Amino acid sequence: MREARDVQDALDRARLVANEQAFLIGVRVLTGSIGASQAGGAYAQLAECMIQAMQELVAREMARVHGQVPGAPPWSSPWGKLGGLEMTAASDLDLIVIYDFSPDAVQSDGARPLPPTQYFTRFTQRLISAFTAQTAEGRLYEVDMRLRPSGQKGPVATQLTSFVHYQAGEAWTWEHLALTRARVVAGAPQLKVVVEAAIADILKRRRDRAKTAADVRSMRARIAREKGSKDPWDLKQVRGGLVDLEFIAQYLQLVHAADRPDVLSQNTLQGLSNLEARRLPAAAGGRCAAAGGPPAQQSDAGVAPLPGRAIHAENGSGRPEAAAGPGRRCPDFPSLEAELAARELTVAALFDQLVV
Repeated sequence: MREARDVQDALDRARLVANEQAFLIGVRVLTGSIGASQAGGAYAQLAECMIQAMQELVAREMARVHGQVPGAPPWSSPWGKLGGLEMTAASDLDLIVIYDFSPDAVQSDGARPLPPTQYFTRFTQRLISAFTAQTAEGRLYEVDMRLRPSGQKGPVATQLTSFVHYQAGEAWTWEHLALTRARVVAGAPQLKVVVEAAIADILKRRRDRAKTAADVRSMRARIAREKGSKDPWDLKQVRGGLVDLEFIAQYLQLVHAADRPDVLSQNTLQGLSNLEARRLPAAAGGRCAAAGGPPAQQSDAGVAPLPGRAIHAENGSGRPEAAAGPGRRCPDFPSLEAELAARELTVAALFDQLVV
């Protein structure tokens, strides 16, 4: 990308690299060389490389035209699947762009100066376009910025003080659940330290457990009404599926982080492991972590054979081992489906037991 002739060439090169690497990750999953969690991490690392490259590209173009705003440059924070290193081949990017600048800065120092707020708004708009623009090599990623303060109605970029104020005083419980998965991946190192400390302070606040549990249960019920499924192969939305598993991990981290900040982790299974070691009863923690492994975890890796029932129904064949996970033997799809259903019942029961 450093050898690109212009911005358009750089965008095409980024898409070539991302498509090639994503294909190689998918091949390794399908051949059993790597498992679901490894694939999720690999897809996330690839996305982080692309975020850093696109942010550098946009920053250079902004500096060339508008100069720079005195103070720290913006940083990008991924949330959701990317933040938790659980991406799939089809995941979009959940991003928040936060900036800061010197208190006495009035405008950027280039040939066409801009006020700081306008400068970083334009920076973010160009960054989104760098990901989403359809070039001859396709689109890099879809970008979802609904997790920014005030959602779709808020500014596309947020100043650090506004971000902290909103999260500390105005954010809803679901926004703090999402905050458990936030990571800083691009930006000035000195600002990264400040932002990470601000996020940690928010997550370690002491909470009303009953109110938080009620909020989580209300959110889960709403999701079930709008997107719920009874198909055990709908691993994300079915009762006892990945949504429940993620809610369990995020809720327990929020209510325990004030006393045990070491339970915090952006990754769902690592968070469950931390909680098992420090807070959860051993049996409940073990069942919860086990329920998140293969085959349930396979949907998080974007594995092609899922949903297995659909493939089996179409041609009467298929490899249940591919859906079960690398190194695991499974005689047939009905057996695998029975195992899935049992795990989902376990997670559903744990949700009712733990989110209180």
